[in-house]
Amino acid sequence: MREPPQNDNPSNAGSTTEEDPPLALEPVRGLCGSTTVPGDKSISHRALILGSLSSGEMKIENLSTGEDVQSTRRCMDQLGVPIEGFGEELRLSGIGQGPLKEPECVLDVGNSGTTFRLLAGLLSAQPIFSTLTGDGSLRARPMDRIVKPLRQMGARIWGREDGRFAPIAIQGGPLSPIRYDSPIASAQVKTALILAGLYLQGETTFVEPYLSRDHTERMLRYMGADLVSDRSTVLLRGGSRIEARDIEVPGDPSSAAFLVVGALITTRSELEIRQVCVNPTRIGYLKILERMGASVELGRPREVCGEPVADLAVRSSALRGTTIQAEEIPGCIDEIPILCVAAAFAKGKTIITGAEELRVKESDRIAAMASNLAEMGVVVAERPDGLEIQGRGGVEAFSGRSWHDHRIALSLIVAALAAKGPSRVLGGDCMNISFPGFLERIAPLIES
Repeated sequence: MREPPQNDNPSNAGSTTEEDPPLALEPVRGLCGSTTVPGDKSISHRALILGSLSSGEMKIENLSTGEDVQSTRRCMDQLGVPIEGFGEELRLSGIGQGPLKEPECVLDVGNSGTTFRLLAGLLSAQPIFSTLTGDGSLRARPMDRIVKPLRQMGARIWGREDGRFAPIAIQGGPLSPIRYDSPIASAQVKTALILAGLYLQGETTFVEPYLSRDHTERMLRYMGADLVSDRSTVLLRGGSRIEARDIEVPGDPSSAAFLVVGALITTRSELEIRQVCVNPTRIGYLKILERMGASVELGRPREVCGEPVADLAVRSSALRGTTIQAEEIPGCIDEIPILCVAAAFAKGKTIITGAEELRVKESDRIAAMASNLAEMGVVVAERPDGLEIQGRGGVEAFSGRSWHDHRIALSLIVAALAAKGPSRVLGGDCMNISFPGFLERIAPLIES
């Protein structure tokens, strides 16, 4: 099997190694019943950080218990934010306009690029010194996309290759608001600048080519910040207080995607997934699947703490190939690996373009999925910015490799549910980074 190009030392990604025993998986007939998914990871990160900066005490319910969010919690604790409680419910006391505590040691974010990039923005505006690092995978991922605009605001940042890679050191202090026209659509870059702009007098403006995830904007408005947004432009007037408000985190649509595709590709599925975030910037994958012929219905639409929420009803479906264009990628970037699995089970060719960002995720996800799909007997061609997948309506039994990437691991597990024989996934335990207890979650749903 051809090895995908790798980031630095992939064995450091997450908390597992591919020397762990492989997961042995049997195909199933379907997924039936009703379930939930963990709290949304993106919203959980922001609830912890923005809650820490608010004035007053607040409760967060259904917080993601994944390893990435736990990294954010540990860092906020080191920065002096009082946080009480464990698991899916906790309480915290925000510092309001006060400064964060200077950390006594390096802030280690593990595998969480979101934690790293968001905290880099926040810490640049704090009157403290800090150093951020992460595991081997994270240290190989590009950080200059946040370092460059933060330096334009006046931030003093040092790092490997002039701040291109972690670890980075930040001497926080006074910054100046800017207008930044981002060359990429990135919620992480956008949020980093917004977090820095919260402490400035004046307007910080962020413009991106396509609208990326807008959880930060929604949560800040919910908490009373002076922020306006119009399509792909966000304007924040800094210096205002944000008020503590209880937050109930809806189910993670990216986690739901694995259950959705699992139900679609198995033959006797009728599955309900309750309380899922259906923010338009997060459900691009559902629109793509519907175009492929998927039966997915949204029921009981409502709003929870500024976010749209619904229940998903999914049935087994005969899928057909499609083309995923560059302008669709920001709305489904995390779901491309599981969409590759859907494409393998579809009839006809699926073409994915404009997804070069996948080259610098926890693994090179384009190369990793191409390699694994080939192991499944799928005809696949790797492009610089995507893939061509010739679907035949199913896959052979396979032995796949996660490359220590949680979304690759989960995608392979789902493919194994509908493969033509017993399959194995090497390094599957890294799924706990974003979806702890995935196998336990689906066990009661399996129709064998």
